[in-house]
Amino acid sequence: MVRWRRGTVVAVGRAWPGSVELSVELADGTTVAALAHPPLVGSPREGDVVLLNVGALDLGLGTGGYALVVALPDRLPPDTEGPGHLVKARYTPLQAVVLGVDEQDAPAHALLAQGEPLEPPGTPVVVADLHSSLPAVLAGLLGARPGTRVAYVMTDGGALPLWLSRTVAAVRDSLVGTVTVGQAFGGDLEAVSLHSGILAAVRVLQAEVVVVTQGPGNLGTGTTWGFSGVAAGEAVNAAVAVGARPVAVLRLSEADPRPRHVGVSHHSTTAYGRVALVPADVVVPRSYAALVDPARPALARHRLVEVDDAGLVDALRPWSRLLSSMGRGLDDDPAAFVAAAAAGRHAAALLI
Repeated sequence: MVRWRRGTVVAVGRAWPGSVELSVELADGTTVAALAHPPLVGSPREGDVVLLNVGALDLGLGTGGYALVVALPDRLPPDTEGPGHLVKARYTPLQAVVLGVDEQDAPAHALLAQGEPLEPPGTPVVVADLHSSLPAVLAGLLGARPGTRVAYVMTDGGALPLWLSRTVAAVRDSLVGTVTVGQAFGGDLEAVSLHSGILAAVRVLQAEVVVVTQGPGNLGTGTTWGFSGVAAGEAVNAAVAVGARPVAVLRLSEADPRPRHVGVSHHSTTAYGRVALVPADVVVPRSYAALVDPARPALARHRLVEVDDAGLVDALRPWSRLLSSMGRGLDDDPAAFVAAAAAGRHAAALLI
C-alpha cells in the first residue's frame, strides 16, 4: 500500500502556501521530485534526510505525481499549540488536529449551532465535478459582476490538503476565503460537513456566491458509480438542504479521447441525473446547446438554463495559465472551460 523510500534533499524548489517542491536523492543515486507540506512535516532544507511515500510517483499520476514527504526524522517540527479538537485525515499517520468552525470552542460556533437554513434563502452555490473548473467559474462570475464576494469550499473527493492546489494559491485574491470540509483540511476555515461548510462560507466569510468542487485529483474507474465526482450530486442536495440555490457546471468536452466524456460526460449525467435528488440550475452554454441535447432526458429533474456565452473565451484568456483539465488547455478544449464560466455568469445574474 505504501511504497517507502529514504532520501536526502539536494535542492529546494518553488513554494506556495502550504507546499514546497524538492529534489531528493534516493539511496540508489536516483533523484526524484518530491512535495512537502510544511504545516504537517516542517520546512525541509538542503541536506535534510526525508522519509518519502513514492506510490503516486511510481504510478505516474498527473495530479500529485510527486514523492510525498512523510517526515523529517532527524529534525522534527515543534508541537503546535492552540485550540481545536477536530481531527482530519483521521486515523492515518498524518492525521491533523484543527479548529473546526463548527466546533464548540470556535468563535463562530453560535452562527452554526442551530443549523437553520440561510435567510434570506437562495445564495448561489456553484457546483462542479472537477477542481479545474474553479478559475473558469471565477472568470465568468467576476467578469459579469466584479467585486462579488466568493468563497471556495473544497470537498474531500480529491486531494485532502488544500495546500496541494496551485490554482487556489493563484486565485486567493479573488476569494474572500476557503473552507475545507469532510476529511479535507488546510482551508481558512475547517468544517465537519459540506452542509456546515456552505453555511460557514456565507455566515462567517460573508460570501455572496460559494463555489464547491473536490480538491485536485479526480478519481475515476470508467464505471457508472466509481468516480469521485459523484459528490457533485451530493453537493446539490446539501446546497438545497441549507437553503442555498445550486448552480451545476456540466462537464463538457469536444476533445476528450474517451467516448464516455465526449459531449456531456457520464460523470455529469450520473451525479446530477441520479445522485442529486432535488432540482438545480444546470447551465447550458448557448454555443454548446447541441452538445448538451442528447443528455437532456437524463437531466430532466433540473432547470436547464441556457446562458449566452458570447465573450466568455475572451474573458477566460487572462486566466488561461490556470486552465488545464486532463492536460488540455483553453485552446485545446474550450467547451470544458466555457461551461464552467457560463455557470459563473449565471450565478452573477442571480444576484442582480
